[in-house]
Amino acid sequence: MNLPLFIAKRIYNGPDISKQVSRPAVIISMIGIAIGLAVMIIAVSVITGFKSEIRSKVTGFSSHLLVTDVNAVIGSESTPIIYNDSLQSLLTAHPQVKHVQRYSQKAGMMKTADAFQGIVAKGIDSDYQTDFLREHIIQGELTQFSDTVSTNTVLISKVLADKLQLNVGDKVDTYFFDESIRARKWVVSGIYETHFSAFDGLYVFTDLYTVNRLNHWDVDEASGIEIALRDDGSLEQTTFELGTLLNDFSDRNGTHYGVVNVEQQNPAVFSWLEVLDVNIWVILVLMIGIAGFTMIAGLLIIIIERTQMIGVLKSLGANNTTVRHLFLWLSVFLIGRGMLWGNIIGLAFYFVQRYTGVLTLDPSTYYMDKVPVSLSFPIWLLLNIGTLVVSVLMLVGPSYIVARIHPANSMRYE
Repeated sequence: MNLPLFIAKRIYNGPDISKQVSRPAVIISMIGIAIGLAVMIIAVSVITGFKSEIRSKVTGFSSHLLVTDVNAVIGSESTPIIYNDSLQSLLTAHPQVKHVQRYSQKAGMMKTADAFQGIVAKGIDSDYQTDFLREHIIQGELTQFSDTVSTNTVLISKVLADKLQLNVGDKVDTYFFDESIRARKWVVSGIYETHFSAFDGLYVFTDLYTVNRLNHWDVDEASGIEIALRDDGSLEQTTFELGTLLNDFSDRNGTHYGVVNVEQQNPAVFSWLEVLDVNIWVILVLMIGIAGFTMIAGLLIIIIERTQMIGVLKSLGANNTTVRHLFLWLSVFLIGRGMLWGNIIGLAFYFVQRYTGVLTLDPSTYYMDKVPVSLSFPIWLLLNIGTLVVSVLMLVGPSYIVARIHPANSMRYE
């Protein structure tokens, strides 16, 4: 039988525990553990949710990888590349490639009677994945765009709709500038809102056929090819592999292709997200430290209160290791109770916020209108295991104080 564990259970479940002098200190220690774990669960879920939401919006506009002219200047215009069956087969043969889609874009200006706004018209066709756009449509609908016929419709953002005072069904004049001014009159079929101002204020979506005609391009030409991956954890590796694959590839126009990923396209956004990882670690260290130190104080008070019991155990033959293990087991029980309440508080916040969105944000500052949360089971489990292990390890040193308690002196202790 495990003697330290048996005695620790008797002390923890004993009827006189409510009369102990150490009870207030024990309660404070468990509160420290509960608050620490709850704050860690809340902080990790919010920061993880925020990063996931921002990443999904950026990749929603540009996918994981982009294949384009290797010499193209970064901007709204680009040298066209040829998209044919052989190139599609070459890209989809990679095991990490989930979907391949082309797009064309053209910079222009939308004008109404009272206002005008610069835009980038992004042409897409029926093969383009539109789940992201449909998810964020707030009015109207997304037309089924084509690469063979003009729909004369356009999907605009709420930012543009507000600036130009447009509603679904309104007609809007759009002008494009080459050697001459070219005009198109589009009907607003829908309005979307992602709260990501860097994209919402710029992109409108229409059919690939119209944008290619505005660019004077052939039907098989496009500004670029977007690639969705099965696992974005392989982003860097897949970028390198596809880049190497296309290194010597060129089309009939002599254009050489290059591959960039979403992080390379948006370095400022992803550098900002990396800073949030530092915040997570700072919060974890602080909360575990606070929880551990409150538990140390509680353990020391318990040891002092149980000095006579320690003396009796030693006089009966128990060594310092046995007594130390007794108090460490008792600490595990107290930490476990604190962690139980910490999980109740932290998970309650997570589920309430996830399903109700009760806490809101300013979209102009945070790119979303409510606090996002995301928490996977492995991360939750690691937080609990880490809190328990670190807290117990922090108590190992203070537990050695029992070695300084001698049976003869402890019998007279009151």
